[in-house]
Amino acid sequence: MRFPRSSGLLLHPTALPGRFACGDLGPGAHAFVDFLSHAGQSLWQMLPLGPTGFGDSPYQCYSAFAGNPTLVSPERLAVDGLLTGDDLARLPARAGRHTDYAAAAQAARAIAASVAANIATHPLRDDFEDFRTRTTWLAEFSRFMAIRDAHGGASWPEWPEPLRRRDPAALAEASRALAGAIRGHDVMQWAFARQWRALREHAHARGVELFGDAPIFVSGDSADVWSRPELFELDEHGRPTVVAGVPPDYFSATGQLWGNPLYNWDTHARDRFRWWGDRLAWLFQLVDRVRLDHFIGFVRFWEVPAGAPDARGGRWQPGPGEGLFRALSERLGSLRLVAEDLGETDDEVAEVRDRLGLPGMCVLQFAFDGDRGNPFLPRNHVANRVVYTGTHDNDTTIGWWATASEAERATLRAELGPASGDIAWDLIAAGMGSIADTFVAPVQDVLSLGSEARFNTPGCPDGNWTWRLAEGELGAPHAERLRALAAAHDRPGAAR
Repeated sequence: MRFPRSSGLLLHPTALPGRFACGDLGPGAHAFVDFLSHAGQSLWQMLPLGPTGFGDSPYQCYSAFAGNPTLVSPERLAVDGLLTGDDLARLPARAGRHTDYAAAAQAARAIAASVAANIATHPLRDDFEDFRTRTTWLAEFSRFMAIRDAHGGASWPEWPEPLRRRDPAALAEASRALAGAIRGHDVMQWAFARQWRALREHAHARGVELFGDAPIFVSGDSADVWSRPELFELDEHGRPTVVAGVPPDYFSATGQLWGNPLYNWDTHARDRFRWWGDRLAWLFQLVDRVRLDHFIGFVRFWEVPAGAPDARGGRWQPGPGEGLFRALSERLGSLRLVAEDLGETDDEVAEVRDRLGLPGMCVLQFAFDGDRGNPFLPRNHVANRVVYTGTHDNDTTIGWWATASEAERATLRAELGPASGDIAWDLIAAGMGSIADTFVAPVQDVLSLGSEARFNTPGCPDGNWTWRLAEGELGAPHAERLRALAAAHDRPGAAR
C-alpha cells in the first residue's frame, strides 16, 4: 500500500535515556514521542522488540511474539503499585553511555519476582489473568524460558530428550515444577504489553505512528522452533540441517552467516501460512507499519549447509513468493508493510515487491558510487519508497563521510551541491526533499555523531546494540530544524 508523505526518526527503545541499565517504556519513551511531535515528525521507527538472546541482537530473539522484558519500565510499575521505592533503589543504575544488557537482565529477573508476588492481591490481577487467558503464544513461551533457565541457559536441542521432543508427561511435570518461574515470565509479558499499549496510545494522541520491524528468520534457540519444529528444516535432534545467511556483499567479503534455521515452506503453505498470519496479527497490535527485514528471502533465500565456516558455500533456493502475501492479505486485509530490499537483489525481487505494491528502501549513503543510474540517488527516487540517510547497519553519516572515497565525495557534491560542513544534515535535507513518500533518519545523524555512535556492524559479533542517548541530548534546536525541513518539503507532522 502507499503511505502518506511523512518523516520520522529511527531509535530502538533500548537506546532511550533513563536512570536504569537499559532504555525502557517509561518516561524516556513518552518524552521521545513528545520530541517527535514537537519536531513535526509522525514516525518512530524501531528494531524488533523481542527478548534478545546471543549477542543481545534484536534479530536473534527467544520468541517472534514476546516482548523484551528489559524494556519493562520499573518506574511505571511503581506508579501502578507493583514495585516499591526500595525495589527501584536496588535495581542497577545506568553507568556511562551504553546499555548494560547483563545488568538489565538481572534487573528484569528481580522485577519479575516482585511483580509476580504482588499481583496476586493487586487490583490489576484480573487484567493479568485475562492477558494470560487470551494470549495464545504465552504459555509455550513462558514454559520454554523457564525450562531453559532451569537447565542453566542451555539451548533446547541440549535439553533431556523427553523435553526436547515435547513428551506430554515431561511437559506437564516441568509446568508443575517450574510454576513460579513460568508465572514470572507471564507477568513480565503482561507488563510489557500493558506499558506498550500506553505508549502507543500516547503516540497516537501526539500524531505519531510506530514503525516496527519483523526479521524474516527466527532464532533456532527459541520458543517458536521448539514448539513448532515441523515448520523448520531440522534433524531428529532439533538441530538445523541448513541455515540462513547472505552471500558476499557490501558489508562482508565472505557473506554473512546468520545461522538461523530455515523454514519448511511446504509445511507453512499447507495451512495457508497460519503461523505467519498469527505473527503479523500480533505485531500489528503493537505497531502501525512493519518493515519486513530481508525481503529478498521471501522470493529466494541463501541456504548454507549447517556447520559451514562462512556463507560463501551457500546456494539460492526459491522462497514462498506471492502466495504468502496473498494468504496474509486474505487474513489481515491491507498490508502496512515496507520491503527491506537492500543487498543482492535483482529484477525478480523488484517485480514481486512492485506487484505487491510494497514500498522498498533507499539508503543515501549507498547513492554516490558514480553510477548515474543508481536507484538510491535522489534524482532516481520514486514515490513508493522509504528513504534513509543510513540504517542501523550503517555507520553514522559522519562516520561514513570520514572514510568516503574522493570519488564518492565528488559525486555527492555534484548531486547535492557543496557540503555544508555537516554532512549528516546535508543528507537529512536531501532525504526530506526526496520525492519518496517516507523519509527516516537515525537519531545519531540528527545529533551529527561519528562512528562512536554506530549501533551495529554486520558480521561483527561484539560491541553492537549498546549506544544510548544521553539525557537532554535531543533538544529544541534539533526539533526546530527538523520541523522546518518537514514543513518546507510537505511532510505533514504531528505539530503543525
